[in-house]
Amino acid sequence: MASDVLVHVTRGNMVECVHRGSIAVVDSDGKLLYGKGEPAMYSYLRSSAKPVQAIPVVESGAVDHFQLTEKELAIFCASHSGEAQHTETVFSILKKIGLEESALECGTHMPIHMATTKAMIEAGQKSTSVHCNCSGKHSGMLTYAMYKKYELPGYTEPEHPVQKAALKEIAYMSGLHEDQVVCGVDGCGVVVFGIPIYNMALMFARLADPDRLPESKAAAAKRITAAMMKYPEMIGGTGRLCTDLMAKTGGKLFAKSGAEGVYTVGIPGKKIGIALKIDDGSSRGVGCVIIEVLKQLDILDADEMEALKNHHWIIQKNHRGDTVGEIKPVFELSTMGGLQ
Repeated sequence: MASDVLVHVTRGNMVECVHRGSIAVVDSDGKLLYGKGEPAMYSYLRSSAKPVQAIPVVESGAVDHFQLTEKELAIFCASHSGEAQHTETVFSILKKIGLEESALECGTHMPIHMATTKAMIEAGQKSTSVHCNCSGKHSGMLTYAMYKKYELPGYTEPEHPVQKAALKEIAYMSGLHEDQVVCGVDGCGVVVFGIPIYNMALMFARLADPDRLPESKAAAAKRITAAMMKYPEMIGGTGRLCTDLMAKTGGKLFAKSGAEGVYTVGIPGKKIGIALKIDDGSSRGVGCVIIEVLKQLDILDADEMEALKNHHWIIQKNHRGDTVGEIKPVFELSTMGGLQ
């Protein structure tokens, strides 16, 4: 089975580009309900792993020990835009756990939020580690390391207990053995995990139906997803898909982007998880595919579709502001089976 065409990018009356990919919709029993393309294909989770990477931090007692807030817990799961609301939250975590910004080993880049980047450039300000979109995740890993009294330098390395705990959690929540998880190095220096798209969806289905998990893990999963839905602005930022999806649907779902065309969603009311991988890694078609999946599953009502329309059916404009084409979904979900 091969991937399918999911998105058309048009200019005038012609399809100028297509984006192919694969989709899996899985329930918490492990049944592959719907899909497209090749759900058995391996891909790296990238930042879609973050809500699961946060589980050991909560389950260990570290969050309560350092009296972290729900907002601070939410940013553990973020690929944030580097706005002031994000950097201030990361600094707050570091202060509570007794560390300086220099403890972060995530590297740096200018903020994703262009207005913030513009203001920094105009002020002659350089980016630092807190501006990295993964600084929230790293602050969570440091919280765990401080609570466990692990050595801090090298907490990003595969053999460090922090990364071993993350691998164990990813394997457990995705229904795999640790040796079935392919490991590499993520953009922020920590271990990145490769698993089948089906198992990505299963992982988010289990987050969406945590009562099936062991008690302490269930409690941690509930707190993490509740924090994401309560503070969606922490997960992405102004105008970002994750933030808008959660903010416009009022607790109906939790969502997390990953780099290279990966996206994952959990639907607590349906006890299902959704995972997407765009083959070419482009992000421009991700929103229209995810919202179309949610539409076809009858997750979103008319008002929610209207509120999210700019992510769903994207109007292409040229440099003069003329409408020249569209980015639109062109698939129907298929009933599938055989992977559970």
